[in-house]
Amino acid sequence: MSDFLLRLGISHDLIVGLRLDLLGRLLLATLLGGLIGLEREVSGKPAGLRTNLLICVGATLLMELSMGLAGAANAANAAAGVTFRSDPGRIAAQIVSGVGFIGAGTILRARGNIVGLTSAATIWVVAAIGMAVGAHAYVEAAGTTFLVVVSLVVLGRMEELLKSRRTTRRYVLVLAEPEALEEVESALRRAGLESRVESVSKGRQIEVGIRASGPSAAHDRLVREAISTPRVHRIERTH
Repeated sequence: MSDFLLRLGISHDLIVGLRLDLLGRLLLATLLGGLIGLEREVSGKPAGLRTNLLICVGATLLMELSMGLAGAANAANAAAGVTFRSDPGRIAAQIVSGVGFIGAGTILRARGNIVGLTSAATIWVVAAIGMAVGAHAYVEAAGTTFLVVVSLVVLGRMEELLKSRRTTRRYVLVLAEPEALEEVESALRRAGLESRVESVSKGRQIEVGIRASGPSAAHDRLVREAISTPRVHRIERTH
């Protein structure tokens, strides 16, 4: 890359200055990605400090390479009298695809519940911050980092407060047939309850044990809907 720039008539001092600028941008990406990663690490999330830091730095470097290679190619084309211009967004566009695969790996289905969505979204935003640094949009990158950290911290505390007001109850439902369990699960989702099936016993009737968590009003709605469902013969709260 340096030899190519020298052939274009760019001085060695300027090349060194460009490299120092790149080092500064990588350090800034390390700081911004590290701030978000630190919050995730303290919160005990799997995608923590190192993951977010590396993604941010990698996105910055790829964005810088994308812009640098395109700029050098365009300068060479202009010197040769060629009107074709290289697209600086080609490499950068692949960052989004690559981050999508990484984010998908953080999303898991555990006991019927989806977990890892916030971690996946954080990775996606961190990559965008790294791309902004690589595109020399420092104010936008720093501002986004501030908003993300504040959102994760403040909204995380709010979620904990809301969860502290949630109640967990266990129900035993007597169903006419196994297919009725789908209706019960739909009723749980409509009520806004987090739930998991703990036991299923089959005989002349189907008995299903379910543990559900949510506001008291949501529990009341579940009971009302279960009572009004024809294939649910009975619902009992055990504790």
